[in-house]
Amino acid sequence: MMYNRILSMLIALITCQVLFAQHKELAGFSKGFTPNEVGKRLAYHFVDNKHEFYDRYIHYAEVCTWNGALDYAVRAKDNKLIKLLVDKFEPLFSYEKELLPPMNHVDYNMFGSLAFKLYEITKDERYKKIGLAYADSQWELPQNAKRIEKSWADKGFSWQTRLWIDDMYMITVVQGEAYKVTGDRKYIDRAAKEMVLYLDELQRGNGLFYHAPDVPYYWGRGDGWMAVGMPNLLRMLPTDHKDRPRIMEGYLKMMQSLKQYQRPNGMWNQLIDESDFWVETSGSAMFTYGFIIGVQEGWLKASEYAPAAKKAWLAMIRYIDSRNNVTEVCIGTGKKNDKQHYHDRPRNAGDFHGQAPYLWCSAALLEE
Repeated sequence: MMYNRILSMLIALITCQVLFAQHKELAGFSKGFTPNEVGKRLAYHFVDNKHEFYDRYIHYAEVCTWNGALDYAVRAKDNKLIKLLVDKFEPLFSYEKELLPPMNHVDYNMFGSLAFKLYEITKDERYKKIGLAYADSQWELPQNAKRIEKSWADKGFSWQTRLWIDDMYMITVVQGEAYKVTGDRKYIDRAAKEMVLYLDELQRGNGLFYHAPDVPYYWGRGDGWMAVGMPNLLRMLPTDHKDRPRIMEGYLKMMQSLKQYQRPNGMWNQLIDESDFWVETSGSAMFTYGFIIGVQEGWLKASEYAPAAKKAWLAMIRYIDSRNNVTEVCIGTGKKNDKQHYHDRPRNAGDFHGQAPYLWCSAALLEE
């Protein structure tokens, strides 16, 4: 018994030392490049921004940015910022209620993740009620469901399944947050089942993902949703979950490939494997996040991936302009089997698709 106890203590000590070493390799940034400075710039800028709409509802990219700002605020222990972000939501309970997305699309339902995150911070039951409505309706087949939606539901998947690569953030983020709040295993099982489906359908031999089965292009931000969705889900999955090995396999395969495609300047291109395409910031930030979490969790070899993550982070910051807008962000992009379509996509400064993953990285780098 004494031997086993001593052995357990030694293993725990070694693990702590390894994790400390890994975290140390992701620190030491010079002034202007620290995650605290960057996160503060972007998060307070978000507070001052107006809502962004998808049709006439709160845009999923705004939800992602809001989530990132909250994560940063909590890690930075910035209570003023937390209050501002909570206050920003309050009108959605009353005179802005019509801006709440309907519960009929994968991009709309992910709004529930924000409600859950606010519940975790405030313990206000109003947020939990909203979050559960979005999480549960993602698996409740509507009466007017289409044939394909019924087919997915009959197989135990969300009726909102469509095999677009970005779904693997949109679905898993709300189901994962529901699991964190309730402890109900059904939510994490749903998320894992969906993730395995998308891995099997969209990941190619090189570790990257098509935008959709009929669109054979490795679009940066499309793949970025997987680079964020997989490690976030792995962090929540119980160690004995049956789908964990498959998801970990897909994650590690992708990270290895991304490391090979990282440009000399530290960034990644709009189409990852096309060297003559332009550098795109939102996807680059998402890949950086995937590296950071992998190093912190000990899934990726720190000596290889920490320098790559640090190089990417330093490169990313140079794309933030004087107004605290991330530049070179590809606008929202539906699937299209046309290479030129991805090349010609407009680029916006301050687009929430880019602001969000920069905040995710800032928050992740502040983890203790």
